[in-house]
Amino acid sequence: MSASRRYRIRTLVRQSGFSTLDDLVRALTVSESTIRRDLDQLEQSGDVRRVHGGVFWTGESSTIAAFEDRTDSTWTAKAQIGKAAAELIQDGDTVLLDGGSTTYELARRLVGRRLQVVTNSLPVAHLLSSSDTIDLVIIGGCVRGRTAVAIGPLSETMLRHINVSIAFLSVAGVNQRGYYNDNMMLVESEKAMLRSAERTYVVADRSKFGKVSLSQICSLDAVDGLVTDHLTDKVWQDRLIEAKVELVLADSDPHLL
Repeated sequence: MSASRRYRIRTLVRQSGFSTLDDLVRALTVSESTIRRDLDQLEQSGDVRRVHGGVFWTGESSTIAAFEDRTDSTWTAKAQIGKAAAELIQDGDTVLLDGGSTTYELARRLVGRRLQVVTNSLPVAHLLSSSDTIDLVIIGGCVRGRTAVAIGPLSETMLRHINVSIAFLSVAGVNQRGYYNDNMMLVESEKAMLRSAERTYVVADRSKFGKVSLSQICSLDAVDGLVTDHLTDKVWQDRLIEAKVELVLADSDPHLL
């Protein structure tokens, strides 16, 4: 019974994007305390985020499919990294979010917070557009279909006129020489992101280390910090520390398993 009730809550909140507690009590004809317990479970799983006055949908998008498959072996690590990265952000910050599944997990933790967010990611923009506490700025350009990010000359031109407190970049590979991605136009946009930010963090799960990709974004020490999961090999942790990069290790969170 509780599982089917939570499924109905998920459906209602997902369809509307936002529901009040009273709405859910009326729709399900159960007590407010029961709804609160169900919402606690759904928030722990990352499907919703409770705010004053109601609850936002933060699960997979019903209209943009880029990150609907959260069953791969690194999803839990990405969710942990997203949670740790969100803790680096202060209310009132101007935040730049690159495209990618890990930055999407970070964005899910920002719904309902008082922030200005700049992004080139259509899934991130779609997610955050439901939050009336977020001032959202979308970077334009040519949309790369697989990850639904805007890249290219228009993106770089817009980024030249933007200044942010903190930026989070997603990468395809990390080795001793630096950070990489697999699309040269994307890398040029990410270089522009680096220039626009006071502080820059890379978000990368353990599977990205020791890998190289088509184009280099920057050297290992050219960013302020890197957020990764706690199972990242100690050799790579030591290399980052030696490069004077702030290393943020995401804790294991049983609620995300």
